[in-house]
Amino acid sequence: MHELLSHLIEGVPLTGNVSRDMRTFLIYHGHPKTAGHSLRVAEEARQLAARFNANETQAEIAGWLHDVSAVFPSVRRADVARQLGLDVLPEEEKMPMIVHQKLSAILACEVFGITDAAVLSAIGCHTTLKAGSTVLDKVVFVADKISWDQAGAPPYLPGLLAALDESLDQAVLCYLSYLWQQRDSLPVLHPWLVAAYRQLSATKTHPGLMATR
Repeated sequence: MHELLSHLIEGVPLTGNVSRDMRTFLIYHGHPKTAGHSLRVAEEARQLAARFNANETQAEIAGWLHDVSAVFPSVRRADVARQLGLDVLPEEEKMPMIVHQKLSAILACEVFGITDAAVLSAIGCHTTLKAGSTVLDKVVFVADKISWDQAGAPPYLPGLLAALDESLDQAVLCYLSYLWQQRDSLPVLHPWLVAAYRQLSATKTHPGLMATR
């Protein structure tokens, strides 16, 4: 295990119970709010997995661990990612917060012992999604967007929930379209998100679906 990661678990009593260990780890490092958000995402992901025929256990585990890299301050994340051997895209360099999805996948594997490639994929793209995403990827992506971790209700939520009645893909596209229509005002537009949006919008009958419909 890389020294950066081994230092994180010094003094942290990990038991092998992923849900319990996630909470212990995040609370130990001063992130109880993130622990609460992660539990809500895990619950939502499990429900969506049941609804859309994905593996419920995989979805729940990905939800528990999707934000464990909150232990790294945002300003350090690009540097930490490079030290751990990850490629850092120019957009991630400009807005290091986004790198947390990749870092969380590394922590899930190295610290929490998750070796399931499908779970690590869902964790690793839960903020931006990516082209060729699986049903599990999309379930965790949507669960994270439903379980808003900021004050108030997200402006896209009514449209996203309505879109879920059509399909999981339509809900994903609803959120991606919401961001796409704001692309000129966003700090960065991650290339994975662009690729996911273009792939999905090419296959759907309503690619411009608005989150406020």
